[in-house]
Amino acid sequence: MNNAVTGFSKLSKEEKINWIANQYFSTPTEAITLLKNYWNSDEKIQKLHDEFIENTITNFYIPLGVAPNFLINGKYSAIPMAIEESSVVAAASKTAKFWSTRGGFKATVINTEKIGQVHFMYSGNVSKLNLFFAQTKATFFTETESITKNMQKRGGGILDIVLNDKTDLLPNYFQLHATFETIDSMGANFINSCLEQFAKTLKEEASTYELFTETEKDIQVVMSILSNYVPNCIVRAEVSCLIEDLKEKHIPNPLEFAEKFVQAVQIAEVEPYRAVTHNKGIMNGIDAVVLATGNDFRAVEAGIHAYASRNGKYSSLSHAKIENGIFTFWMEIPLALGTIGGLTSLHPLVKFSLEMLEKPSAKELMQVVAVAGLAQNFAALRSLTTTGIQEGHMKMHLNNIINQFEANDEERVLIRKHFKHHVVSHSAVVDFIENLRK
Repeated sequence: MNNAVTGFSKLSKEEKINWIANQYFSTPTEAITLLKNYWNSDEKIQKLHDEFIENTITNFYIPLGVAPNFLINGKYSAIPMAIEESSVVAAASKTAKFWSTRGGFKATVINTEKIGQVHFMYSGNVSKLNLFFAQTKATFFTETESITKNMQKRGGGILDIVLNDKTDLLPNYFQLHATFETIDSMGANFINSCLEQFAKTLKEEASTYELFTETEKDIQVVMSILSNYVPNCIVRAEVSCLIEDLKEKHIPNPLEFAEKFVQAVQIAEVEPYRAVTHNKGIMNGIDAVVLATGNDFRAVEAGIHAYASRNGKYSSLSHAKIENGIFTFWMEIPLALGTIGGLTSLHPLVKFSLEMLEKPSAKELMQVVAVAGLAQNFAALRSLTTTGIQEGHMKMHLNNIINQFEANDEERVLIRKHFKHHVVSHSAVVDFIENLRK
C-alpha cells in the first residue's frame, strides 16, 4: 500500500480490522479470524482492554507465571512474572528454593524520592534570577496546594524545589529541579501536574518582578516533565551465607564456586560488553514482575540502565564478595513503582497479581521486584560458572522448538526422551524430528 489512510482512529474496531486485513494480508479472512481468536469472550473485560490504548484490534498474550518459595525478610511470597522468555520463571523458582534454606533474601528500601523538572531559558543577570527564585520559592508550594492536598494527607507531596544553572551545558538553560514523595502511587500524573503549575507560576511571577528587565521577564519554558531517572529512590536486595553452606549437587566445591562467582561479577563491573548482558539478566526478573503488577517497565528499564552508568561507565548493577568465610551477593537499584492508580485498579490480572502478593505497599513491591532481579542474576551466574548457560536454557527452549514443528503427542514423548541424555540445540532437535518423520 502506497497511500496514507485518513480518519483511521474514527473507524469502529471492526472497520479497522477489516481495513488492515484487506490492505496487508493475502488471506484477509484468516487474518481476521486470528485477531478475533485472541479476544476475551467476556465483552466487559474485552471492552476494558480495548480502552487501555488507542486503535486496539486484539489482545497480545504474554504468559503469566509464578515463582514460589521466595523467603523475603522472613516471609514467604509467590511472585507473579509476566514474560515470554523460556527458563526465566524456572530459574527464579530454583534460586528462591536454594536461598530459602540459607536464610532467604534481605531487602531494604533506602529512599523513595522522585524527581521532576521545569526546563526553561533565561537571558539576563543570573544573580537576579537567584534572588527572584529565593523570593518566589514559597509561591510554588502555595500555588500547587490544590494538587498536593490529597497526597499530603497520605504523607506525600513536594519535598523541595531548587534552581539549577545549566548554562555550562547549554546557553541560557536553567531548570527548576523538584523532588517528590508519592507514597504508594508511582506518581507520574501528580508530578507532571505540579510541574506544569510551577511553570505557570514561574512565568507569571517573572512577568511582574520589578528587578527584571523586559528581556529578563520573558522566561521561555521549554517543557515540564518528570524524570524516570530516580537515583534517590533506591532499594537494596541481598543474600549471604557461610561459604560451606553453598554446597549442593552442582556446587561440590563451594569455595571454588564462590571465588569464581565473585570473579564473574567483577568482570561485569569492569567490562561494559559483559555488563550489558549481565544486567539484562537482572532485568529479566525485574521487568517480569513490573509488568505483572501493572507498572511501567520502560520507565524502570531507562532509570536502571542510567543508574548503571552513573559513574561515567556502564557497569554491573550487582556485586559480590567473600569476607570472613561469608559469601555475600547484593544489588542496589532505583525503582519508582506504584500499587495504586493506573492499571493497578483496572487490569484484572494486575489486581490478581497484587492480591497474590498480599496487596503490598509501593515500598514492599520495590523489595519484591529487586529480589526477583537479584534471584535471576544469581541463577544466571550459577549456571555460567558451573554447567554453562545453555544446558538449562535449551531444555526449557525445547518446548518452543517442538511447538514450532507442531509435533504430535507420540513425537513429543520420543523427543523429550532423547534429549534427556543429549545436548539440546535448535539444529539437533530439527534433525531428530526430521529423522522421526522419514
